[in-house]
Amino acid sequence: MPPNPKRASAPSPPLGKPLKRAFFARSVHEVAPDLIGATLLVNGVGGLIVEVEAYHHTDPAAHSFRGPTPRNGVMFGPPGFSYVYRSYGIHWCVNFVCEPEGSASAVLIRALEPTHSLAAMRRRRGLEDARVLCSGPGKLCEALGITIAHSELPLDKPPFSLHARTGKIDIVTGLRIGITKAVDLPWRYGLKGSKFLSKPFSGD
Repeated sequence: MPPNPKRASAPSPPLGKPLKRAFFARSVHEVAPDLIGATLLVNGVGGLIVEVEAYHHTDPAAHSFRGPTPRNGVMFGPPGFSYVYRSYGIHWCVNFVCEPEGSASAVLIRALEPTHSLAAMRRRRGLEDARVLCSGPGKLCEALGITIAHSELPLDKPPFSLHARTGKIDIVTGLRIGITKAVDLPWRYGLKGSKFLSKPFSGD
């Protein structure tokens, strides 16, 4: 019987150098595109980041726009930590805090190309097709087992593991998804031609 193309997976690609917290101590608009092609693992489960969105503290769509709250307090702390929140009371979403302490800017991780421990992701999501395992911020958190327990954790220590991309890639930009404020800002970044995006980019 021929292998199921939706289930077959290539060996996990080699990992780039580990990303330290200092990587995130830059403009969110520098960090966001630099994360495309990087590998995100949580307890060894994850894949290549293929889609992200940037949120700056001056941006009305950012959770930090109106100041610190018990929920978003980690955004105002030092860079290189996780910020996890529940979207619409249903899905967890994971963000990476960027810029110097007090800036309260972050990158939302929107989609991954699964590369490591696909069996665990398929079990958690109840799906076979690798293309839809992590094609959205809520989907990838479910696939990687990310919950509120992972919020405010350093991104360069277990259970998180982040590795720089290897090789050259083409990055596309577009408008962010699912927001009602600052909708005209092209602060969504993605891997050109990826089949694992949450939504295609215009012209891609």
